[in-house]
Amino acid sequence: MSALTRFLGDTPLRVLLKLLVVSFLVGLVMNAFGWSPVDVLYGIRNFFVDLWNLGFRAIDRFLGYILLGAAIVIPAFILLRIANYRK
Repeated sequence: MSALTRFLGDTPLRVLLKLLVVSFLVGLVMNAFGWSPVDVLYGIRNFFVDLWNLGFRAIDRFLGYILLGAAIVIPAFILLRIANYRK
């Protein structure tokens, strides 16, 4: 077996034929949906940007809940400490 055949996993002619068939099928599906290669790249980029923003939005929401609760808990804690200090 030659180094090229080992690298490709099959004979070069069979690999070329498989790549042509898969390329045709992918092109057919992309044309049916009206997609272009640039649309696919933008879609992948937008996916990761949205995922990044979603993570920070979740952290922001979590910190917002903590601050909202702290607006009640901290003054109540201070009042309870003052009330118990006299005893």
